[in-house]
Amino acid sequence: MRGLALQDGRAQIELGPGARFRPERQLKRDLFSRIVQGVLERPDLPPEAGVLRDWRDSPRWTRPLSVLLARREAAALRRLSGLDGTPELLACGRGWLLRQYLAGRPLHEAPPLDPAWYAAARRLLVRVHRAGVTHNDLAKEPNWLVAEDGSPALLDFQLARVSPRRGRLFLTLAREDLRHLLKHKRSYAAAHLRPRERALLSSPSCPARLQRALIKPIYNTITRRVLRWSDREGQGPRP
Repeated sequence: MRGLALQDGRAQIELGPGARFRPERQLKRDLFSRIVQGVLERPDLPPEAGVLRDWRDSPRWTRPLSVLLARREAAALRRLSGLDGTPELLACGRGWLLRQYLAGRPLHEAPPLDPAWYAAARRLLVRVHRAGVTHNDLAKEPNWLVAEDGSPALLDFQLARVSPRRGRLFLTLAREDLRHLLKHKRSYAAAHLRPRERALLSSPSCPARLQRALIKPIYNTITRRVLRWSDREGQGPRP
């Protein structure tokens, strides 16, 4: 597999004889990577839409974290390979990662009002957890996708954790994944919350409380005031 080259400000990947990634549009760029949507072209196979995460031209001081996040995403996608509602890992190389493009709209752009969507999203989370993966970033509405057929899908596994054993930490993280889904249900379909779901929403785990009280304020100060960047952009309302 050959390396990645940048041409005219857009990422080009040569994957081997007759195979390449053809970029179409940049979706996002921050201190850690550039996200580019395009098409994967391979001999004897139909073109396939893909999303490239490229950190080759990111600042040197952010690259170690970029590499760590990419490794976590690649490990999670490999574990979830073949699971509907999650993207396939198509290829990865030095400084880049290419995953399948899932068509649809992010949750904040097409918030589902039907409780059946949240039930399906919960079933998807159960399958992800059964595979030994916790997502760990589902408070962000852009990480939830309403697919073209109306089904739920998950994106952005950079903070995901692959756990060979279902220990206490795994169960705590899985519980937080579910609680974040219920927070979105409370935002858009609150009338359909069940008593047990309301009870779960009102009882965040101890790590979640510590993160909110101690870590989140520091994180917000660094990202918003020092780096002039916010990961809440594009998200919907919060009650």
